[in-house]
Amino acid sequence: MRAPPLLLLLAACAPPPCAAAAPTPPGWEPAADAPWCPYKVLPEGPDASGGRLCFRSPARGFRCQAPGCAAHASAGRSLRASVLRNRSVLLQWRLAPAEARRVRAFALNCSWRGAYTRFPCERVLLGAACRDYLLPDVHDGVRYRLCLQPLPLRAEPAAAPEPAAPAECVEFAAEPAGMREIVVAMTAVGGSICVMLVVICLLVAYITENLMHPAFGRPGLRRQP
Repeated sequence: MRAPPLLLLLAACAPPPCAAAAPTPPGWEPAADAPWCPYKVLPEGPDASGGRLCFRSPARGFRCQAPGCAAHASAGRSLRASVLRNRSVLLQWRLAPAEARRVRAFALNCSWRGAYTRFPCERVLLGAACRDYLLPDVHDGVRYRLCLQPLPLRAEPAAAPEPAAPAECVEFAAEPAGMREIVVAMTAVGGSICVMLVVICLLVAYITENLMHPAFGRPGLRRQP
């Protein structure tokens, strides 16, 4: 018995059966279906309410390459800070797929060390889809400490709350923008001066050995009494 044309058309347009998707390996970049990263910059003080809500596009395909970038990693190797030469810092983190499904948001705390104590700086609350954050401007020669803590999903009223994961922290100091150029220039000038000094020493030794000593050592040039 031949099937009606309408049934054949519906069968051709039906989606294929769902296959078991392989788990995505943990990576530094956000998922492809997360084009935006929502985050909120919290005001200073213990009060976490308020603040301004912002959106940023994730940094895809970023590579930290010397000498224009210096990378610093946390103890757990899941958080890294790429310090760029323009005094901006790109913070990136990664999670295992099973852990990422239990995360509601990320809390970022920043502090920097002064002469006698440590001072707080920016506090940011980032969405669960975020995998990076850009600090646009940091001070030269200041020791920064950035700590990122995943916040778990809110539990049901009858269920026990899930404990929060420990925070990963990374420390770094932004090198002055012109320091590397100054060091390279001083090294080049110092090397040139050393070469010139070696040439001068060799020239003085040559003159002393070959021009001055034979003049005083020849008996025919001595005065007769």
